[in-house]
Amino acid sequence: MMLEQEVKVITQTSAVTFRQNLGEMLNQVQYRHDSVVINKDGKPVAALVDARLFERIRRMQARFDALCERIEAGYSGVAEEIGMAEIDAAIAEDRRVQARRTAG
Repeated sequence: MMLEQEVKVITQTSAVTFRQNLGEMLNQVQYRHDSVVINKDGKPVAALVDARLFERIRRMQARFDALCERIEAGYSGVAEEIGMAEIDAAIAEDRRVQARRTAG
């Protein structure tokens, strides 16, 4: 049995269009849980996302920051090139393990 997944849309819009259609775009985000990327001079400068997604992003950022602090503390007495080599080796080993799992 296949479950139907809700398709989330990411709309790209200019800052001017965003201002002109703010109410409609808020509804898109609130009710359809879509996201809106706001561009200025053709470059993305901001995003409007569902509040639940924003909270998830904040929690992920906090976990990432905590992990970075742990890594930094763990390698505080190690020369940068040695620490980076160890981290690169650990990542390469993890990727090999993951590749074996998906191949087998």
